[in-house]
Amino acid sequence: MKRKVITATVLTAFALAGVAFAQYPVLDMVAGKVVQKYQGMTCEQLWQQKSQPKSAEEQRVIGLLKSDPQMRTAFVNKVAAPIVNKMFECGMIP
Repeated sequence: MKRKVITATVLTAFALAGVAFAQYPVLDMVAGKVVQKYQGMTCEQLWQQKSQPKSAEEQRVIGLLKSDPQMRTAFVNKVAAPIVNKMFECGMIP
């Protein structure tokens, strides 16, 4: 009986996690592009990009993220580690 309850709990947790990841399929695609962009840039390119204005598409995505806290959290959770690692490598953060 105890084993069935544990199994049911684990399966429910996996199902809910799957729903959460599937909730923002476009966000997953955008986050993947952002991570690839940062990983493919040299430090010099990253420094140059920092001083350039945001494109219309980037501004639209930023607006969406500002208006939806759950989407913003999911996005940040996907891109934070790779971006911070690249910035650290480039001396952009201590």
